[in-house]
Amino acid sequence: MQLESILRMVQPIPGFVYARVELRRRRSGPTVEVQVQPRAGAKAICGGCGKKRRGYDTLPLRQFSFVPLWGMVVLLLYAMRRVDCPTCGVVVEMVPWATGKSPMTHAYTWFLASWAKVLSWKETARRFRTSWDAVFRAVEHAVRWGLKHRSLDGIRSIGVDELSWKAHHKYLTLVYQIDHGCRRLLHISRNRTAQSFHSFFDMLGEARTKEIRFVASDMWKAFLKVVRTRCGGAVHVLDRFHVMQLMSKAIDKTRRDEVRALRASGQKPFLTKTRWLLLKRPKNLKRGERTRLRDLLTWNLRSVRAYLLKEQFQHFWTYRSVAGATRFLKDWTRMALRSRIEPMKTFARTLRAHRNELKNWFKARGAFAAGATEGFNNKARITTRKAYGFRTYEHAEIALYHALGNLPEPSWLTHKFC
Repeated sequence: MQLESILRMVQPIPGFVYARVELRRRRSGPTVEVQVQPRAGAKAICGGCGKKRRGYDTLPLRQFSFVPLWGMVVLLLYAMRRVDCPTCGVVVEMVPWATGKSPMTHAYTWFLASWAKVLSWKETARRFRTSWDAVFRAVEHAVRWGLKHRSLDGIRSIGVDELSWKAHHKYLTLVYQIDHGCRRLLHISRNRTAQSFHSFFDMLGEARTKEIRFVASDMWKAFLKVVRTRCGGAVHVLDRFHVMQLMSKAIDKTRRDEVRALRASGQKPFLTKTRWLLLKRPKNLKRGERTRLRDLLTWNLRSVRAYLLKEQFQHFWTYRSVAGATRFLKDWTRMALRSRIEPMKTFARTLRAHRNELKNWFKARGAFAAGATEGFNNKARITTRKAYGFRTYEHAEIALYHALGNLPEPSWLTHKFC
């Protein structure tokens, strides 16, 4: 079977035929060139109004990148026609395999976009002998199409978090759908202000917002305020990960302060290289780390007392009833406030101030994918590294939607990749 016949089977082009296929040797490597011609008697389609029109003249041959074959670049060669349209004047025809002046076919665009989910954009460009900009344009096209055709109905649970994506405290606000049956990135906005979060509800609309039952977030004041204002009927839950992350910061600050105090007084540096001993759960420690932790716990240090408070607090998440969890939280915060460890006292006051949202964790347990928000954020950090080379907010937005948005693809694609 000749290549022309294979192309007609997998990528038929209405109104056009594959005329000739040649293998060329170029400096960049072997290249397959496929001549495309209009079918006999077929009229050109006006690039302005989309109607069939009489031909006017023919432009020089153009090249369109197609899906690679056995590692070889494949180019469609076609001399574009101009039409004499009574409505639009003399304009270039519209062809079904590409849009406007793009040098990439639709099939190649979706091919690159699919591989860019698996490889870094830089590696995708290298493997398929194209440019980083070409990969970005392909991903951008896939994202714009997916956002236009996605459905926002049926959202019941959302999670909101911020992502640091550049130096100098530059953040993105990310909103995810975290329902058990559907997890995806819904919205990205600059910064982590109240207005950033408001923009999500503006996009979603009032009717869909009323259908939201659960909102998971950290204790960022701007997020808390927006949830009360825009989504007051939903159960607002403080994400477990962020609560424990805040506690870890309190323990680490206690350790660092104590290290400085011990050094200043000339005492033995007990706490050198103990950060992860104090922050990890005991079950996650290696054998040598467990031995060292056991020795460390024999010392009467503020860092040790903070660690013991942390381990005791872990029992909070095991309660079955809201009443039992409430009593535990009251007793634990009272004990932490009496500990004379300032970072832990600050953490305890924060828990007291947000005790209602903390209790909601038990009301909402099992209703949505509780750990999905932080899981998404970990993937978002990996995505920003894989999309090495993006320099602007727009690049970051495209990369994140592409990787985490679970966006739809056209049903008419004849090629499925990855």
